[in-house]
Amino acid sequence: MKYKITHHTHYKYHEKVNLAHNKAWMLPLEASFQYCLQKKIHITPVPSVYNEDYDFLGNLFSYFAIQYPHDEMNVIATHQVEVNRHYDLSSRLVWEETVNILQNSLVEQDLWAKQFALESPLVPILPEIKAYTLKSFTPSRPLLEATLHLTRRIFKDFKFVAGATNVATPLLNVFKHKKGVCQDFAHLAIACLRSIGLAAYYVSGYIETIAPEGKEKLVGADASHAWFAVYSPEIGWVDFDPTNNQLVNNQYITLAYGRDYADVPPLKGIIMSSGAQSMKVAVDVLRIE
Repeated sequence: MKYKITHHTHYKYHEKVNLAHNKAWMLPLEASFQYCLQKKIHITPVPSVYNEDYDFLGNLFSYFAIQYPHDEMNVIATHQVEVNRHYDLSSRLVWEETVNILQNSLVEQDLWAKQFALESPLVPILPEIKAYTLKSFTPSRPLLEATLHLTRRIFKDFKFVAGATNVATPLLNVFKHKKGVCQDFAHLAIACLRSIGLAAYYVSGYIETIAPEGKEKLVGADASHAWFAVYSPEIGWVDFDPTNNQLVNNQYITLAYGRDYADVPPLKGIIMSSGAQSMKVAVDVLRIE
């Protein structure tokens, strides 16, 4: 699949901002399954400083500073990406053996994955969530089969409600109230997997806006999206989307991955101003025939 993505973020400040420092994870990930054909970020007002670099996980991010008074800011990222995912789902490795390998292996890729089996700022390991997890991860069940079962249960048990949560909403609240958005469901799945010693990371990206003929539009279209990936020592990372109850396919474009949302927000910053601000986000994902 080839896609053109346009991600427009507009900030309106109620008082003049004299100085703004920002970091943006809005450049597509280069990976074996995804090739970036074109990438561009247009920022107004024109930044006084602009740099691109890689974070500690290998994601490409932008840093920019606007060092003069302004009352609004626009960040427009425009990319063309080719996605070609192939999963080998034949692995029957059971989840308990996966945990054992993560704990004891000295293989480089296993050691790298171990960092994603630990708690992170937005994904605590909680006993309530572990109990929920074990209903899918029964003894000697294959890892991928159990993960798919968990994905389906989250889709069934939790309701997508836009505005029900924000980035500061504790995961336990999401679990208790059984509602949230894609970010919450990704965090919940990650917490489930980590609670039993498995490695899972958070993925930020997009899904195709236009659904295939005869199918309903996917939840989360026209906005950035989030899902999770679980680690298998036999085949590597496999991505699942609990918001839409499916294995991630070629309709998904990856921006970045991290321990949780806090590692890879699309845009974050610090401003020097005493006034309030408002933000609007618009995303278009167009398939290129």
